[in-house]
Amino acid sequence: MIAQLPKVLFQGRIIVIQSKSEAKKAVDYLMTQEMVGVDTETKPIFKKGTGMNPVALLQISTHDTCFLFRLNQIGFTSDLIKLMSDDSVLKIGLSLKDDFMQLKRRKPFTPGRYAELQDMAKEMGIVDQSLQKLYANFFEHRISKTMQLSNWEADVLSEAQKLYAATDAWACIQLYKEMQHLEQNGYMLEIIPEPEPPSQPQPSPAELKERAERKKRKEAEKRRHKRLKEKERRRRTTDRKNKEKIKSIE
Repeated sequence: MIAQLPKVLFQGRIIVIQSKSEAKKAVDYLMTQEMVGVDTETKPIFKKGTGMNPVALLQISTHDTCFLFRLNQIGFTSDLIKLMSDDSVLKIGLSLKDDFMQLKRRKPFTPGRYAELQDMAKEMGIVDQSLQKLYANFFEHRISKTMQLSNWEADVLSEAQKLYAATDAWACIQLYKEMQHLEQNGYMLEIIPEPEPPSQPQPSPAELKERAERKKRKEAEKRRHKRLKEKERRRRTTDRKNKEKIKSIE
């Protein structure tokens, strides 16, 4: 099970981008890369019917450096649009179409060359296509999701938020490389069923008898309580009528 696997965390540099000038420098560097991992984070809404917040964070990672672009502070800049529209740098992600759609809510753009991990997994015959399940199946490590519903528009991102965001984008590159390696060198898909939960011991005849008697006692107590409640109601009704009679005589 995933919860029992060791946790994986991004070990490279994490650089938070909070100005347009910083964004330009980061994009200039990213434009020199062959491929990058991409993911987004949005401040959650817990009330139904209130729409959806715009993307707050855009994570773009190389194999050793992840840039966290705080879109809620700098917006979806022209430099970022240039990168996301570029065909020379391969953008890798999971559910990228959803990410692109949400980014377009900030500013329209045409996505450049990208690779969708879910499509690749589907072609390989893999059913579980979430990032967490894919990483667990390929690398036997788990990606924690505890920060997923945190406040991504906070004034200052916590260290846990930074690590979570960077890990998701970086993991996309690792999965892409591993899938490409398996496609080129051949693989055999093995379906391992989830372990069944341990069976509960069957109760003994004495335990079954005790349960039945306990149930009868509870039901008898409920009936007694109901009778007492009805008796009290009748008493109050009688008292009220008697008071009304006395008042009428007076």
